[in-house]
Order: sequence, then structure tokens, then C-alpha cells
Amino acid sequence: MTDDRPNILVFMPDQLRADAVGAFGSPVARTPYIDALAARGVRFDNAWTQHPVCGPSRVSFMTGWYPHVAGHRTLDHLLTAAEPNLLRTLRHAGYRVCMPGHRGDVFAPGVTEDSTDFCGFLVQPDLGPLLTPPPESLRASPLGRAFYRGSAGPERVVDFDEATTLTAIEWLDKEAAQRPWAMWVPLIFPHVPFTVEEPWFSMHDRAAMPDPVPPPSPGDGKAGFMAEYRRAYGWDQLAPDDLREIAATYHGMVSRVDDQLGRILAAVAAAGQSDNTIVVFLTDHGEYLGDWGLLEKWPSGMDPCLLRNPLVIAGPGIAEGKVCDALVEIIDVNATLLDRAGARPTHTHFGRSLAGLCAQPDGEFRTLVFSEGGFSPTDVDLFEWAGGDYQVKGQLQHDRPELVGKAISVRTRTHTYVYRQCEGDELYDRVVDPQETSNAIDDPPTPPPPPS
Repeated sequence: MTDDRPNILVFMPDQLRADAVGAFGSPVARTPYIDALAARGVRFDNAWTQHPVCGPSRVSFMTGWYPHVAGHRTLDHLLTAAEPNLLRTLRHAGYRVCMPGHRGDVFAPGVTEDSTDFCGFLVQPDLGPLLTPPPESLRASPLGRAFYRGSAGPERVVDFDEATTLTAIEWLDKEAAQRPWAMWVPLIFPHVPFTVEEPWFSMHDRAAMPDPVPPPSPGDGKAGFMAEYRRAYGWDQLAPDDLREIAATYHGMVSRVDDQLGRILAAVAAAGQSDNTIVVFLTDHGEYLGDWGLLEKWPSGMDPCLLRNPLVIAGPGIAEGKVCDALVEIIDVNATLLDRAGARPTHTHFGRSLAGLCAQPDGEFRTLVFSEGGFSPTDVDLFEWAGGDYQVKGQLQHDRPELVGKAISVRTRTHTYVYRQCEGDELYDRVVDPQETSNAIDDPPTPPPPPS
């Protein structure tokens, strides 16, 4: 009996801002393959991730749970064998599941192997570009303190992402004809450090980079971590040209990710499986990239540059070249893939299938979308703590736990409300303030219009 269920390809880079993709409105991005995918599928302009940090966000995607449901809100609280995950559910439903690469921030030991038919590398990576400290010339400079490494050289670097891409291509070449299959491609970049090889390093004009959102003024009502995070790293010493250099390098990293997606999609096409494969492009969270005078991310950061997700879905049963403005959450992608795979979930989850919206993208979906992050001050043993670039960040959280207090954001089509456990709450009118620059929580209410 022929199994006519679609193949599933989920391509998931790390720390990718939606507005760094051409299809999502960037005037400077060079992302032809993501843009082409959006042109043959549905681009979701109002998709929101559930957590601003890698591991908790990816766990939410895999489970359909909000981070608070089972306490998956730290980098080391990983999914255990007793907990559900998308890959294992698909495998139990009869899919051959492939995970090229082997990220260690989602599954506890042994769970990846139990959830896949293949995981790991067919081409071994060189992890040097990810782990190398800044060169001596940068270490004491503002750029060096901003996770910047510059050019990775003139030759192709077979780092984690490139080895993952080559492994995906080799697996597809050998195995894609045996349907149905599901592949999750979890990349590292464009996560910091800011570095990429040619031709991507020089691809973007530094002078053309958009200006970031300026640091908040005292009266803007933004969270206190912003000023302290910036001060701790000395980012107030970054010149405008420094920020443009970082942004251009980051956009080069995004273009490299785009190239890797294009090569994997070419392998799907070469296997004759393009018409049978649902392709999902999304990320876990975004990147400050100079906004508010900040780089990287923060566990209780609730800003759009961290939480808006560049979600694209294309393939059989999905409208072509459409834009969906409905509010959706990334946990909805989990429910969608289970729905299209005919896989019955065995656990309570909170995602809603987007299958109907993929076919007719002009409908409404959710009235509210939620994100959360941070910790209670008494959870100090859970705070981030790492060396290298992250030592300053971890020390700041331990010294000032109120700066990383729990936060929850609720978004409607027009407004954002942020609850903060340790600081004042925030309210933004996104119609007039889409970047959420000025906290209106204490503004007087707008009087009703006079009777006609």
C-alpha cells in the first residue's frame, strides 16, 4: 500500500531576526532561496516564538508546550525520554526521521537517538570558528566585546552548519526516495560570534545597513536590564560604524544560511521529492543587533527583534505566494506537522494546526500570542553561567538577579502588554509604535470619542 503522506523538512537556523530576510521586508538582505520559498508558499508576518533563548524555544517547538508547562526555561533542562517530542512522534507514526548534526541544547542524552533513524554527521565539522576567542587585536576593543570576530577567511569553512548541510545533502541523495521521511536541520548560525567567510563577509555594503533602534531614554519605561547589559560590556563605546560592521557581518551570515537552505532544497529536487515535501523555515529567536544599544539576546527580553519569527511554510496543500497576517505561535507548527503527517499526539499540547490557514491564509487564527522568559530571583542556581563571551552576561545576572526577573508578553494585533515580576510592566501601541520603543503603561487613557 502506498503511503502518500508528505515528507517534512524543517530548516531551523539560530538567532535569525525576521527583518534580516528579504521576504520579510529587508531592503539589504540577500536571501534568494528563502525568498523563493516564500514565493511558492505562505509567509507568516505575525508569527511569534515562545522564549527568547535557544534551548527553551526549541523545546517549546518540539513539544507544543509553553516553557512554564514543564519548567523548560533554562539552557540545561532538556527533554527526557519520558517527555514527548515531535521527532519521536513522527517516527512512531511511520516516518523515517533524520537529524543531521547533533545539537546538545534540546534533548537529554539518548533521546535524540531514540527519536531518529539517523542523527549526527556524515561529514565531520571543524568547530574552531565557533569556539575560537577573538584575535588579540580585538580583545580589548569595543568590537571584540560585542561578539565580533570578522572574516573567517577566503575559503569555505566546514563548521557545524556546513557539515550539517553536507550531511543532509548526502542523506537525501541516498535515502529520500524512500518515503515518507522527516528531516530537522538545526543550525548554529547566525548566532554569535559575528564571523563568516568569503564571499559572504564582504557581500553587504556596510554603509547601507539600517540604523538600529537607539538606546532607550530614562523616560521610555524600558526594562532595566538594557542599560546594565550595555554598560557591563561597554557597548556604549561602539561607534555607528562599528554597529554597521556588525550588522553587515550578521547579514553575511544570514546569506550563508540562505545558501545552505538552497543547496538542501536542490537535493530534495534532485531526489524528485519537491512536490511531495512540506518545507518549514523558522528560527528559535532573534538578535538585538544594535537595537537599544544591545547585542545578542537576554532571557527576559520581550522585544519584537527577539520574538518575531520569520516563519515560511511551503509544499503540497499550501497556498503559493501568499502572506498571512494572522497571529500564530511557533508551537502551532508542531501541531501543523502532526496534522499533515496523520500522527495522533499522545500528550496534551497547546499548538493549533495551521493546515487550514496554509490553504486559505486570509483568515483569523489566534486573538492573543504569548512569550515568556527569565527567572525568579530565588532561582539563582538556574541563571546562565558560562565562560568566554558569556562570562560578563552570566556575572551580571548573578550580581543583579532582578534584571533577569520573570517576564511574560501578550500580543494582540494592535498592542503588547509585558508583565515583569521585578520591574514595572509595559504597554505598547504597536499601530503607532511597532518597534515598542515607548512604554505607555502610565499614560492616561484615551478619552472616548464624543457622542455624535
